[in-house]
Amino acid sequence: MPSCVLQRDIFLMFPLALVKAKVQYGIFPDNFTFNILLDSFIKDENYKDAMAIVTEIMLQEGFDEVSTQLLSLYVMYKYLATKPELTWEEERNLGASLLLAGLKQANTVGFSSRLFGYALLGKVELHKGLRAVYHQMPLMWTPGYLKRALQLMENVASLPGEVKLCEEAAKLRLSSGFIAHLPSLPISIPKISILAAILQAAPTTEGAQQEDKNAEETPHPAEPEEAEMPRLPEYLNQFRELHSELQSLGKVESGSLLTLTTQLVQEKLPASEVEDIAKYQQRLKEWEQERAALLERERESREAARQELEARKAAKASA
Repeated sequence: MPSCVLQRDIFLMFPLALVKAKVQYGIFPDNFTFNILLDSFIKDENYKDAMAIVTEIMLQEGFDEVSTQLLSLYVMYKYLATKPELTWEEERNLGASLLLAGLKQANTVGFSSRLFGYALLGKVELHKGLRAVYHQMPLMWTPGYLKRALQLMENVASLPGEVKLCEEAAKLRLSSGFIAHLPSLPISIPKISILAAILQAAPTTEGAQQEDKNAEETPHPAEPEEAEMPRLPEYLNQFRELHSELQSLGKVESGSLLTLTTQLVQEKLPASEVEDIAKYQQRLKEWEQERAALLERERESREAARQELEARKAAKASA
């Protein structure tokens, strides 16, 4: 049996356990296996476990195939629709997955996912420190994730064509779990910009002056996330200007991210799956050829060893 088929069957029997312990077992799923797992969890409407698979894809940096990108984005927005209460680690994993999958899609869903990902990672950077963002993650260790979100908005404003930023990426219906760590923000607001919410968490002028006074009395080297805090009012003003500019340019999409992603999946996934199956069948043929070549090499080695042994016996008998 080819190794790819054996790998697929094993993962279907014990999916999450094997994916999370892949290093111990020495079995790393490929995109085709990941897609089968995602498809299975989607059919069962088990988006929590599907999100765990997306996290593993992100950690393995496996967003290479279009089908994997589409299924992962669909899973993430279906998972968010359940309004889960997320820990900061889960927010980081979600942000990284949205960012890395979004980077592979040069369309409204892709750019909106990048914005959402940068915002979540920026929140973690502010409240947990930069190391919490990049430690054991395929992410940059350069500070400034909120600044990158604003740069993305600026880039979209200057892009030609139909690329927009989804309003829901800026104004998501979030559960209190998303913004519970943001001070002085009213939880009761039904629609809130996650990026603006993080930026509005900046200390007041009076509070900032008091912090500056305390800092003078007790000097200490500024951490990267501490250096970002004073810039939050500037970031917030820039966010408002860019959001207004995007609206004036008609580059704000009113449809929900889940709806847009579902449409994208319906448009692109069938052709992508056909291509994936063709690649997989070709890979099977190559593996079969490799297996046949290894078996032939093993047969030749055994035959050579047998002939050598017989030659030694003949030489010994004639001595």
